[in-house]
Order: sequence, then structure tokens, then C-alpha cells
Amino acid sequence: MGNMATEIVAFVLTISGWILVSSTLPIDYWKVSSVDGTVITTATFWSNLWKTCVTDSTGVSNCKDFPSMLALDVYIQVCRGLMIAAVCLGFFGATLALVGMKCTKIGGSETTKARLTVLSGFHFVLSGLCCMTACSIYAHRVTTDFFDPLFVAQKFELGAALFIGWAGSVLCILGGLIFCLSLSEGSSHTLIYYFSYLYILPPLGGSRPLGWEPPL
Repeated sequence: MGNMATEIVAFVLTISGWILVSSTLPIDYWKVSSVDGTVITTATFWSNLWKTCVTDSTGVSNCKDFPSMLALDVYIQVCRGLMIAAVCLGFFGATLALVGMKCTKIGGSETTKARLTVLSGFHFVLSGLCCMTACSIYAHRVTTDFFDPLFVAQKFELGAALFIGWAGSVLCILGGLIFCLSLSEGSSHTLIYYFSYLYILPPLGGSRPLGWEPPL
């Protein structure tokens, strides 16, 4: 029962983290202009992985999609690939977790379900690492341009999407590690049961105690 409760906690953590990671892709504010009202009165510039926009004082936004992928900066291409990989890995991890958890009735034997659960944990850990790497690369580029005295273009600050991505990454990694450790917990119980079984076996050629039965 304790192992099942641990898996449920891990599942809640990983699914919550995966939802946060997935939500960062459509979020607009990956970076936001640090100074408003420089050229356009009270204008706010912001960008994400797909477009760059400006919002004026009336709340009207004018956006421009990024050009061809081959014309993009390398760091944006890398971040796109890592984020898409994070979402896909999280999806497969969730599917494996639903099949492998002890509270579900599918997945085959206990050994098979345990292996699927650990595999799910690896998927979630990789998903969290991919998202964390993407957000960190993007944030590094933003902060580098911000503190560069020779950078004369519009400077930006970190947007909300980066913090959401980092939070989701931490949840995915924590939940994935719990999934992986749940196997070691089950394995330790199996070893204790096995050695206790060997301990009560009679010596070779000896007789078993009256009423002795092997453990089930």
C-alpha cells in the first residue's frame, strides 16, 4: 500500500509538471521589454519561440512570425527542439505510468508493471531536463544581451514562461525520481522476503518442522 501511495504522489507531481511544461509553448511572454515608452508611447515588446510582438497603450498587439527556420538564431531552434522533446517525453511517460502503476489493472505481471513504472520515471526525468535546458539557454541569451554594454538594440527581461517552465521541470524530475526509487523500495521488500524464506528452509536432508509450509 505504501508503494502504491508513493506511485500516486509521483504521478500527481509528474502530470502537474508536464502540464506546466506543455503550457510554456503557447505562452507569449518568454521575454518582455525592460523599458517601456522609448519609441512608441507606453509600448511593450515581447517574444516567444514563434513570434515577436509589440503592444501599444490601447492594448492592441501587432505580431510578426519568425522567418524560415533556417533563418532563425541557433538558440531559438535549440529551444524549440528541446521543448517539443520535453512534451513528447512527458506524454510517453504518462502513458507508461498509467500502465505500470500498481493501482491500475493493466500492464501484465508485477515485474512488468515495475519495469514500466521505472521507464516512465526515466521519461519524466528526461522531459524535465530538456525543458530546464531550453529555459536556461533562452534565459542565458536574454541576460547576456541585457548586461552587454555594446548591445544597442531593445533589451529584454525574463518572461513568465521561463519561470513556469523551470517549475514544471522540477516537478517532472522529482516525480520521475520517485518513480525510479519506487522500484528499489519494492526490490528491497522482495529481497527481505527471499532471505527470510531461505532462513526457514531446513538443512539438506533434514526434516521440516511439523506444520511447516513454504511462504506464498
